[in-house]
Amino acid sequence: MHRPAVFAALLGLTRAASQVGDFWVQTDFCACVKGASDDAPVTYEDPAIKEKTTHGAADGRKACLHHCLTYTATQAIVAGLGARALGIRVHPGAAAAALALSFGTHYIADRRVPGHGVLEKLADKIGKTTFYRLASHGMNGAFHLDNSWHHGWETVAALIATTKATAR
Repeated sequence: MHRPAVFAALLGLTRAASQVGDFWVQTDFCACVKGASDDAPVTYEDPAIKEKTTHGAADGRKACLHHCLTYTATQAIVAGLGARALGIRVHPGAAAAALALSFGTHYIADRRVPGHGVLEKLADKIGKTTFYRLASHGMNGAFHLDNSWHHGWETVAALIATTKATAR
């Protein structure tokens, strides 16, 4: 099996799956609450029943964990089925390591507690504070930095997943 081709296939599959997991599979509740903290609670209004609830750190961690689990499951399903359709046999250990990396780095990025989130702190350290906080002219800097963070780590994960890959 030609490793660069396997890498490209797995990266394409996981990238597509991440978009689906982030924007279609993630619940509205998780998207709104995953950054909640006790210092910066989030009030969520259920769109179906119009009930408002307030959520702190524990609910924020749970919402982020739930999102990352469904996100990673989406990647596993899409990459697994896609690899099978393409005749690629991914080593189970390499697949598990790649998915664990994707899960962990996704949680780190998406647990955006205001003033304490890893991406916000990283943006501050490298001089991207203004861009991180940009929310005008149709732009959202935090979103773009988040998305590029995911792209970078998914590339590393795809490299890991190609380890010991063979043809079916």
